Amino acid sequence: MDEFQIEVRSEEIAERAAQYRAGGESFARWARGYGVIRHSPLTQVRIYRLEQRLAAKGLRGDGADFYELLHALDRIASAAMWLVVHQTYAHNVYLDGRRLAAEDFKPRPEGHTGGSLNMVPAYAGFLAANAIDGFTRAWLMGQGHCVSAIDSLNLIVGNLTPQHAQRYSVTDEGLTRYVRDFYAYRLRADGKQESPLGSHVNAHTAGGLSEGGYLGFAELQYVHMPLAGERLVAFLSDGAFEEQRGSDWAARWWRAEDSGLVAPIMIKNGRRIDQRTTMSQQGGTNWFRRHLRLNGFDPITFDGRDPAAFVWAVFEIEHRLTRAGAAVRNGTARYPVQLPYGVAVAPKGAGFPGEGTNLAHNLPLMSNPFMDASAADLFNEGAGRLWVAPEELGEASAKFKLHSQSNRPRERDHALANRDVKFPEIPTPPFRAVAEEQRRRSSQPTTASPMTAVDEMFTAIVEANPHLRPRVGNPDEMRSNRLVRTLETLKFRVTDPEPGIPEAVDGAIITALNEEAIAAAALANKGGINLFHTYEAFGAKMHGVIRQEIIFANHCAEAGRPQRWLSVALALTSHTWENGKNEQSHQDPSLAEALLGEPTHVSRVMFPADFNTAAAVMEAVYRTHGQIWTLVVPKADVLPDLFTPEQARRLVAEGGMRLDWASSDPGEARIVITAIGAYQLGEALQAAQRLTERGIAHQVNYILEPGRFRRARNSQEQRHAAPAETVRKMFPTEARARLFVTHTRPEPILGLLGALHTGAHTAGLGYINQGGTLDTPGMHFVNRCSWAHCAAEAARLLDLPVQQVLDSTEIDAIEGRASPHGAVIPANV
Repeated sequence: MDEFQIEVRSEEIAERAAQYRAGGESFARWARGYGVIRHSPLTQVRIYRLEQRLAAKGLRGDGADFYELLHALDRIASAAMWLVVHQTYAHNVYLDGRRLAAEDFKPRPEGHTGGSLNMVPAYAGFLAANAIDGFTRAWLMGQGHCVSAIDSLNLIVGNLTPQHAQRYSVTDEGLTRYVRDFYAYRLRADGKQESPLGSHVNAHTAGGLSEGGYLGFAELQYVHMPLAGERLVAFLSDGAFEEQRGSDWAARWWRAEDSGLVAPIMIKNGRRIDQRTTMSQQGGTNWFRRHLRLNGFDPITFDGRDPAAFVWAVFEIEHRLTRAGAAVRNGTARYPVQLPYGVAVAPKGAGFPGEGTNLAHNLPLMSNPFMDASAADLFNEGAGRLWVAPEELGEASAKFKLHSQSNRPRERDHALANRDVKFPEIPTPPFRAVAEEQRRRSSQPTTASPMTAVDEMFTAIVEANPHLRPRVGNPDEMRSNRLVRTLETLKFRVTDPEPGIPEAVDGAIITALNEEAIAAAALANKGGINLFHTYEAFGAKMHGVIRQEIIFANHCAEAGRPQRWLSVALALTSHTWENGKNEQSHQDPSLAEALLGEPTHVSRVMFPADFNTAAAVMEAVYRTHGQIWTLVVPKADVLPDLFTPEQARRLVAEGGMRLDWASSDPGEARIVITAIGAYQLGEALQAAQRLTERGIAHQVNYILEPGRFRRARNSQEQRHAAPAETVRKMFPTEARARLFVTHTRPEPILGLLGALHTGAHTAGLGYINQGGTLDTPGMHFVNRCSWAHCAAEAARLLDLPVQQVLDSTEIDAIEGRASPHGAVIPANV
């Protein structure tokens, strides 16, 4: 059987459908379909039974008659498909449906037309389901490039953001402006994009939650998104199915007690950009159904060309999931439940010429209708089958504007799109006592693990705020990474707890050896409180999912609706400088470097230097909204306690500070040594001690948040910048020689801090891609950023002979003539 012909070809189904049509005019009227939209006998039977079930419950929804609404649904879906193809090809739009002449087409058509055509019946069915039961669900679309479907339907039913409402209307003029704005590439006088339309979901897309540009992340996130009592419909891509294995585990995470209803629906159109999907090559829908069952899902296959089939699927998925949750609660079943999963089968670009071909992905016509009369004819014939008369369309769309009848929000205002999480109660951090400043260089300081501060603070905040659903993303080794109390308190989420292990069915820690999957769990839980962690080197695997959150939050802020979810903390630990024992694969600061390139007021990258600075950072994270805080945190318990509670808080408030206690005659400083990173501060302090011994006046700084010292690229970054007085104190103009000792590679930091450069008198030391099986002192030495290298570089910047700061044995060591052991690094190491 053709995989796109999913109707059950049985006489019984056909006979029942015929009986239902004969038994009711309103049903029969809808069952006739409209244009290219056809309702198979199976869909007719399913819809009839759905109506009976809803009627038995007394659901009135928004008040429209059930079959009248479905009749209208066909028309708004057809009109939206008509608008989608116009958005790709047309320069002018005429509601009267006339044939377009050559000059009515765009010289350069653009669009993801096939996927958008497939998404129209999906999103239209979503709108209808909300109207039928009077509950506004949230939606998520993994294939963000199909935004034309969302925007077109929202325009037709009046579900618009202010930016769209100001520019577009269902008139010839309004629709013409709408299609011309698509891929317009025009800039305003202020240098910003003029059109509020994007190639993907953006901040102006009504109800949008994610750009959907990184295929596969929606599959990882959807199950973690709705809180109990909320509902989410997640539209997924069969192409993205190949991207992420972690999506297979969704059924393991869902719990009726703390999770809302989720309705995952794959749009299975069988094609990527240039070829069939791997799924299609392996056996298509039947193969995928078997795959879903093996991975704990309950597959529900239906006609992806029919918006009414999507209505049925949404209700059926929710019905089965509700029933499964109830079975667990009454003791007749256990987790994991078989998670219902919709499979909407349709050829790519269904309903328009070119459907089912590779061309359908972008431009389904074989040629440009602006230049090719045969392509224009093909467009006009295809669009003609989709056209809906304006009067009929107006009557249909009116049935989707009755939200006030059920007192529900518009779809643009669904619960997940308008998170507004109040700042939680933050307990007083367990700050450690710190010796008097004058004693720090003459006595052995106390030490502690900065990651322990992260652990203790997060757990204390969670316990003080039981109303917030916690999620911890964990790829592995929580105990090793010093998240011991977090583990004991929140426990691994499992379906079969092992005795003696901190596991629980209702655990809040999502564990998988898949960095993207565990990051997605924390980033998706925007109604709660979140932390995720990983070995720093493996953080690079999370970069895409983190960046997607950062850029969407930034765009929303620019659009005037800053995100109100609690900021999320990411701890990068077991990091480059303390993971020397595990070869160079475990030695990589790339994620911090990459995230420093993102908008500083959204992507906040911190380098806590000790327990107190880590505690102060954790105290501050959850007092902000809509940000990702990346904490590069040592886990070893050998880090000295250097900053008092007041200083730690000041570091968080200002981004950095001058360390008078570590400086020598700072008012006359000839060089400023600035450390970024806990271990780097240790090397800088040792180098500073040597300069003191040799009578060289210097100043030592510590930068906790480097991004605040960059040259601001926009007004938001300017507002987030370090206070001018702090910068002046840390970098006096009289001290031209400046040395930055950084946890990262030196080049990204020197570029980031370009505003602080003094030309040839500025230098940076840090990770230079040297590693192996080493300890921390060895890592510093092979990367030429040990205390001795710092002292030598300071001498170079001051035009002093290296002999003035280092002894001959130390010089021989850094110049490769002698072993560094006993000279630069401890002999017993």
